[in-house]
Amino acid sequence: MSEAVSIEVANHVGHLTLNRPEALNTLTLDMVQALHRQLRAWAEDDQIVAIVIRAAGEKAFCAGGDIRALYDSYMSGDDLHSRFFDEEYALDQYLHNYPKPVVALLHGIVLGGGMGIGQGADFRLVTERTRMGMPEVGIGFFPDVGASYFLPRLPGKLGIYLGITGNHIKAADALFCGLADAYLSSDRIPELDSRLAALRWGSDIAGDLAGVIDALTCRSLPDAPLEALKPAIDAHFAHASVSAIRQALLDEDRPDYHEWAQQTVEVIDSRSPIAVAVTLENLRRGRALSLGECFAQESHLVHQWMDGGDFIEGVRALLVDKDNAPHWYPPTLAAVTAEQVQRFFAPA
Repeated sequence: MSEAVSIEVANHVGHLTLNRPEALNTLTLDMVQALHRQLRAWAEDDQIVAIVIRAAGEKAFCAGGDIRALYDSYMSGDDLHSRFFDEEYALDQYLHNYPKPVVALLHGIVLGGGMGIGQGADFRLVTERTRMGMPEVGIGFFPDVGASYFLPRLPGKLGIYLGITGNHIKAADALFCGLADAYLSSDRIPELDSRLAALRWGSDIAGDLAGVIDALTCRSLPDAPLEALKPAIDAHFAHASVSAIRQALLDEDRPDYHEWAQQTVEVIDSRSPIAVAVTLENLRRGRALSLGECFAQESHLVHQWMDGGDFIEGVRALLVDKDNAPHWYPPTLAAVTAEQVQRFFAPA
C-alpha cells in the first residue's frame, strides 16, 4: 500500500484512511492506485463485509487531486496527469458500483476528488467541520469525478448553481441538497468505530450497518441556507446560458434575494468564463446520461482540456506564481461562443 493510504481490518470491516494530512489529503496517482487495488481485493474477500473510508487529521477528508503535481506533469511533458484522471475516474466509478456497503466519513474539507470518493459511498456522513464543494471553475477547470451525474440530479437547479459558482456548503446544506445522508458529530466518530467493532453481523449487512449509523446520526439539520435560496436558484439557474443566468441575477430586486444575487454575480465573474460555460453544458448533458456515460463524457473533456482549457493558467495564477491574476481565454463570458463550448464535446 501507499504510505499515504493506511489500511486496517476490524470485525470484518475494512478501514481505508487517506493519510496525507499535511497536504489536506489531496490525492496522488499512487493513492488512487492503492485505494483501487485494496478495494478490489476486499471485494473478493468473503471475510470483509463492509468498508469505511476516512482521512487523517481534523482539517480535511480530501481537498481534491494534487493539482500542483498535475500542473508539473503537464509542463514537463510526461503523462502522469493523463494517467491520474483515467485512474481516478475508474476508482470513482468503481465505488459507485461497489458490491459491499461503503461508509464515507466526510469530516473537514471535501472538494473535487474528495467528492468523487464520497459520492460513491452508500452512507455519506458529514460533521460540524464539513466544508463541501466542487470549486473547479475557480482554477479554470470543470466539475468532474462524476459531478456531471450527481450534481444535475440534486433538487431543482441546486447542482447547476453549485457547479457554476464553485461555492462551498456546510453540513446542513449537504443534507438538504442530497449530497450527504446523515450528520454525525465528530466527537461520536470513536463511538461509531467501537460499535462497528462489537457488532454481530447478520445476513443483512447493509441493514446492520444502517442500524448502527441511525443510532448515532440525524438525517437533517435546521437552518440550511440553500433551502431559503432555492426558489431564486431554481428560477435564475434554469436559463439557457451563463450569460442569461448572470443577467437574471443582476435583475433580481426582491429584498430577500438581492444581496445574494449580487454576490453570486461577483463569484461567477471571478471564474474562468470558458470553464463555467462548459460546466453548464456538461451538467445539462449529464442529466440524461447514465453514470458510465457521464464518466466517459468527463474523460473525453479532460483529455482536451489540458491543451484547450484554462486549467494550466488557473493553477499558474493561484498556486505557482500566486499572483491571483489569471489570464482567462476567452477573457469574458460575452466573448465565449457556443462553437467554442461545443468543440469540447465533439466526438473524438
